[in-house]
Amino acid sequence: MSARRSKARPIAGRLASLGLAGALVLLLSGCDVGSAVDGFGWPQGGITRQSQRMYDLWIGSTVAALIVGVFVWGLIFWCVIRYRKRGNALPVQTRFNMPMEFLYTIAPILVVSVLFYYTAIVQTDVDKVSANPDVVVEVEAFKWNWQFNYQDGITDDDHTANTVASTLGTTEVIPILVLPTGRTIRFEETSRDVIHSFWVPDLLFKRDVFPGNVRNVFEVTIDQTGAYVGRCAELCGTYHSMMNFELRAVSGDDYDRFLAAKRDGQSTQQALESIGQDPLASTTTPFPTDRTDQNFGGTAAGSGS
Repeated sequence: MSARRSKARPIAGRLASLGLAGALVLLLSGCDVGSAVDGFGWPQGGITRQSQRMYDLWIGSTVAALIVGVFVWGLIFWCVIRYRKRGNALPVQTRFNMPMEFLYTIAPILVVSVLFYYTAIVQTDVDKVSANPDVVVEVEAFKWNWQFNYQDGITDDDHTANTVASTLGTTEVIPILVLPTGRTIRFEETSRDVIHSFWVPDLLFKRDVFPGNVRNVFEVTIDQTGAYVGRCAELCGTYHSMMNFELRAVSGDDYDRFLAAKRDGQSTQQALESIGQDPLASTTTPFPTDRTDQNFGGTAAGSGS
């Protein structure tokens, strides 16, 4: 019996060492561990500071879960080897084990509490809105397109604010929302008809757009320039799948020049060309449809503004 036990202990020790080594590899690899396994299922390519906070929370939670899993798997294999059957003699029977019961009661509570704490912090940070954002854009959704109104301040209680420029999407021209990098951008959402949803996948964030007096708001700070497709993520009717737009992130100087061109009366396409940008959307294209003024509410004709 003693010889068998002496053989089991080295094996259990090796398994425990392997488990600890795996946990250390995960910890020491830090943020790179997410990239190594494609973010553990988290979408890649977030372009805002808020998306990076959510990514860090996801990776941290997954690493914590793997550490707990390695520890539990190690205990399971250790018990399988240490307490395997050794003959027909009945093993010593115990009614309870206070340290073990304390461990499996308190440990889950601590793990859940820590995860809840960090989730609440990140969620509060992502939903936080500032008193004086650098840029305010009113997102106005309608069946089945978008209008973006650049405002000079936050909407007051009467839902009125000064619009200094706007971009209206049409059947023929995908609307382009131009925004600066490195600045706080506030979105104020409203709908003319039914519930829509403002979604730019690369923001890793979306929020519903409601009709009436309900105005959803959120803020982001974009870190990367580029062109990013935007969509309606709420089933809103016949042409829901065609309700696309493009977010064009540019430098702060280019944004100022774009907005100045719009204020001078230029169209969105002309203003984009004035800052060296493509005048038409590159991430999505208009869908060929049979929409007319009669079946599209009278907004099918015309070009983007």
